[in-house]
Amino acid sequence: MEKFTKLKELVAAAEADAGKFYSAANGAAGTRTRKAMQDIKTLAQEIRNEITEKKNAK
Repeated sequence: MEKFTKLKELVAAAEADAGKFYSAANGAAGTRTRKAMQDIKTLAQEIRNEITEKKNAK
């Protein structure tokens, strides 16, 4: 559950930069958003793997 909480924090943090990119066309905010999306993807995959391990261990 700790990783899931971290995932929610990453999404919330990326929201501000995404808003700056889409509303003000701020290029630097777009770069930060892309990095945050990659971090979210990586963490989501880790969570998926963890869930699969726990499910198969039963």
